[in-house]
Amino acid sequence: MPERAHKIFRILTLNQISPLGLKLFDPNHYVVGNDITEPDAILVRSHNMLQMDIPSSVKAIGRAGAGTNNVPVKDMNLRGVPVFNAPGANANAVKELVLAGLLMASRNLVPAIRFTEGLQGDDATLHKLAEDSKKQFAGIELPGRTLGIIGLGSVGRLVADAAIRLGMKVMGYDPNITVDAAWNLSSEVKRAESVEDLLRNSEFVTLHVPLVDSTRRLINSELAQNMRNGTILLNFSRDGIVDEKAVIEGIETGKIKYYVCDFPSKLLQHHAAVITLPHLGASTLEAEENCAVMVVNQIIDYLENGNIINAVNFPNITMEHGSPYRLAVANSNVPNMLGQISTSMAKAGLNIHNMGNKSRGEMAYTLVDVDSPVPQKTIDEIAAIDGVLMVRYVPILADQPKPL
Repeated sequence: MPERAHKIFRILTLNQISPLGLKLFDPNHYVVGNDITEPDAILVRSHNMLQMDIPSSVKAIGRAGAGTNNVPVKDMNLRGVPVFNAPGANANAVKELVLAGLLMASRNLVPAIRFTEGLQGDDATLHKLAEDSKKQFAGIELPGRTLGIIGLGSVGRLVADAAIRLGMKVMGYDPNITVDAAWNLSSEVKRAESVEDLLRNSEFVTLHVPLVDSTRRLINSELAQNMRNGTILLNFSRDGIVDEKAVIEGIETGKIKYYVCDFPSKLLQHHAAVITLPHLGASTLEAEENCAVMVVNQIIDYLENGNIINAVNFPNITMEHGSPYRLAVANSNVPNMLGQISTSMAKAGLNIHNMGNKSRGEMAYTLVDVDSPVPQKTIDEIAAIDGVLMVRYVPILADQPKPL
């Protein structure tokens, strides 16, 4: 029978998660804390889970942010565990930091601040020293300048809109842009044919792509040669997207005037043409709240209904309850999997009320609503099918409205 009587889900938090998100967990059905054993789900922000011994009880992981490079996603694939994130929830915070970076670099604000802090003397002396030296910090204005944006997702689009409002010309490159993203992109954004094309035509370049194999060291020595002299390069995505040695070479050859990023490193530290920040991209109260609310809602929907929205390793799939008995199956995306699942249920005399199936790359996910309880023997039989990674009887909570 489906689990009904006061089912309790156990949620482990590995970082401080916004209370605005955590309060969404119904205390009648959830226990949440940083010392939870045998958790059903894990919530994480920046904690490095790559070497963590993740309990076998874990059914889902929620990253309260966009990037999941601190989560062992490939390992979770093998266990049929979805890894949720919060795409777009911190987009405005990152956009504002990119704009700050544009202004800091274009107006030479950081060296100007350092200079002023080093001045000594009385007011008259300070005033004279400042007036005599301010020409060396003269900058440029943004209107009419071209900003190249690599990656036109949630952050890239917001940066494009803001730059246009500042009077800048915008060129964008994103070979993987989604249809929805394209519809939401300003018509004023000029399409670049390639990264090289974008670099040749941009005075400012900002990166907004995830760190995957194809983007690792995207900006390297070879590509940097396509930059215009005096380019200002901004990276508020991930440090691995830029080859830092190539940046130093670019600065020395005059290709790069400033490198502004959110990722300190030994190589970049104390370099006059480098502005590094302590990973502040999503460090606003609003972004932390938005991320927590989004990912908690997704975890709740998955645990209580089996629905998947915004998992980085699973397809999106939602299905209204058609009966009180639901089975969720994660499996490798191979032929005849649905047929084998249906056959196992038919052998048990189960009538399938509704079925939903989606795939994404090598992963497939199926929700099945049936009109009567699923015997444990049938669950075990489905779990034994070659390629099945996870089978879960989705509990119907005691106080959850029953389907009509």
